[in-house]
Amino acid sequence: MEDHPLDYGDFEGVIPMGEYGGGTVQMWDRGFWAPEDGADPLKSLAKGELKFVLEGERLHGGWVLVRMGPDGRSGKRNNWLLIKHRDAAARPGNGEAVLAEDRSVASSRTMKAIAAGKGRRPKPFILETRGAADAVWNSNRGDPQAGRSTAAARGRRSMKVEAMPRFVEPQLCRLVDRPPEGSEWVHEIKFDGYRMQMRVAGGEARLLTRKGLDWTDRFGRIAGAAAKLPDCLIEGEIVALDKEGSPDFAGLQAALSDRKTDDIVFFVFDAMFAQSEDLRTLPLVGRKRRLSALLAGLDVADKRSIRFVEHFQSGGEAVLRSACRLSLEGVVSKRLDAPYVSGRGEDWLKAKCRAGHEVVLGGWTTTAGAFRSLLAGVFRNDKLVPIGRIGTGFSKTAVNALLPKLKANEAPTSPFADPAPRGRGEIHWLRPVLVAEIEYAGFTGDGVLRQAAFKALREDKPADEVQTEMPAPLGTAAPLHRAPTKTARAKTSNQVMGVVITHPDKALWPDGGGGKPVTKLELAEYFEAVADWMLPHLKGRPCSIIRAPDGIDGERFFQRHAMKGTSSLVELVSVSGDRLPYLQIDRPEGLAAVAQTAAVELHPWNCQPFASDVAGRLVFDLDPAPDVGFDAVVAAALEIRERLEDLGLETFCKTTGGKGLHVVTPLKDALAWPTAKAFARDLCDRMATERPQAYVLNMAKKARGGRIFLDYLRNDRMSTAVAPLSPRARPMAPVSMPLVWDEVKKGLDPMRFTLRTVPRLIAKSAAWRDYDKGARPLATAIKRLGKIS
Repeated sequence: MEDHPLDYGDFEGVIPMGEYGGGTVQMWDRGFWAPEDGADPLKSLAKGELKFVLEGERLHGGWVLVRMGPDGRSGKRNNWLLIKHRDAAARPGNGEAVLAEDRSVASSRTMKAIAAGKGRRPKPFILETRGAADAVWNSNRGDPQAGRSTAAARGRRSMKVEAMPRFVEPQLCRLVDRPPEGSEWVHEIKFDGYRMQMRVAGGEARLLTRKGLDWTDRFGRIAGAAAKLPDCLIEGEIVALDKEGSPDFAGLQAALSDRKTDDIVFFVFDAMFAQSEDLRTLPLVGRKRRLSALLAGLDVADKRSIRFVEHFQSGGEAVLRSACRLSLEGVVSKRLDAPYVSGRGEDWLKAKCRAGHEVVLGGWTTTAGAFRSLLAGVFRNDKLVPIGRIGTGFSKTAVNALLPKLKANEAPTSPFADPAPRGRGEIHWLRPVLVAEIEYAGFTGDGVLRQAAFKALREDKPADEVQTEMPAPLGTAAPLHRAPTKTARAKTSNQVMGVVITHPDKALWPDGGGGKPVTKLELAEYFEAVADWMLPHLKGRPCSIIRAPDGIDGERFFQRHAMKGTSSLVELVSVSGDRLPYLQIDRPEGLAAVAQTAAVELHPWNCQPFASDVAGRLVFDLDPAPDVGFDAVVAAALEIRERLEDLGLETFCKTTGGKGLHVVTPLKDALAWPTAKAFARDLCDRMATERPQAYVLNMAKKARGGRIFLDYLRNDRMSTAVAPLSPRARPMAPVSMPLVWDEVKKGLDPMRFTLRTVPRLIAKSAAWRDYDKGARPLATAIKRLGKIS
């Protein structure tokens, strides 16, 4: 491909014949891409292999570009292969079918309709691209954007002023649980840094915090670059970037502490004044254009320090998902046609990837003189109210930097309103002047922080402004500063076990019974209800998940490896033979975290907990042919039970959430997987040999012919089986239900066990109560099987 201007990305129409690329152009797909595993795409291309993920409207999943040898004709040109990964989005044997779709994703027009200029024009995907306004592209001409203005910018003008103010009270965001949708909104990445205004006048630049404090001397490199700009007052975020180019707030703190800020970046996103003009009356699109023009005069070196914040005009939820995958803080959504208005309003909204908060420090604790934790609070009705303890996130370097500031603000009495916090160790009280930024898992019913972790102190925000901030649903203008009561959380944040569930009303199962869909929030609440029962069968075992972001009738994604942006509530574990970390769910909150990603099925390994190379249980999967009744499956399960118990093994049974049953036997000894798999195969082979009319070991459906496939293949190191109590991505939201053996009889109906019925049923059930006590040595069973032979 030749290089194309960015403007061309949203063009749909006709390029005149005789010009480069002449013909009809249709927008066949659009979306987002990201390199796999956070790899540097430029380095990957240089090596000749770029692996990446596409999330479009038609193309999904993993892909790879592989460089071949030089072109044989010229000896110079490199040829590349584009290969689709074999994943849940692949369509083996039918991959080319998608190419036959002659319908624009932007306007729903066919190629014929586009060529004739018929139908509605496409909606732009990226702000201010030409596709929404043009039906003809002159590829052989100069800049087609010159002199063009958008409808949003027309009708409003900037105002002439004699002088710029020293400082403008900033416009603030309202926290919401998800980004808004619609073409009237644009979406920007939310950076994890310090909000700043930059005032340039007469060749001198000043950097001011959100409260107007002058921090110019802290960012000399940025101020020097800004001094070359025309007179202006612009706004952005001061950010430190890590080695992968992601914002790093701790790195920013370290750079300020060490006074090494030459590599700090000022990401600018708005302009309030420019060259004797007050731009605040302009719509955002007009201010952004003026801001881009202001920065155009900087040289390459200065543009590394001062960078324009790009934006997207549609797909707010997709932008947020991409931000979260890249471990960014979240997304800020702004009305395209709104003026700049100081204070908090409805035109700027923020949605976060992870729960974060600013708190006032009211004390710290020590044990035997060693630092242990911080005591946090927020102001409510002018009183400092305790909201919990911050007990993690303290590196040795952080503690060494923190202690002098704590001791300098030590106070003789508690700053908290009654009741004052109590706890282990010695408490040292503080004057309520220090503000800390934290991450946390949520609030308890009493309004106390859960799993709070320290990030850094904030010097740019006064303590008296710190109040409890909860995300509100879109379309509400309720005040954000309120106590985190259980009622308030239920109405605003859709929190389950401290995890905010975005798009809580998203229908994952269109019919969960009685025609009523099962929503994403219900999935999270289901996991909460069965967490204590389910976790012993997940903890310490790598776990694959099947995700259905658009519901079970949409695209599904199989995920076993961690991704950037994976919740910290899910463990990341390394296994031999794979360099990528696997997911592992070790605590109840992890179940809520995977529900947030629309994980409709959980498939753990069958290893011993925290020992992936050791067989922990055997799973015999009874998979009937379509013409086999369920009573025959029940009889097969009873037969396997009898055979295993004759060999000295305890057995447990569960439904699969489909037409089969699983017979499970926990193991006590530390045998390697090949030994365990060989035992399971030999047992199943013996059953199929003795009763060939009933059982088969061939997994091909056409070979079953009225028989039950005895699937022993679950018994391998990296093989998985659906977890007990896991939902299935099937109509009516069935669940893999643990059973007592008395229930395994004729007339058993596996479809009575659904996501809505199981919490009540499992609470009364004695199923698998003695599972842990049922572990037996497999070596003994292997010897007995050999003797029977």
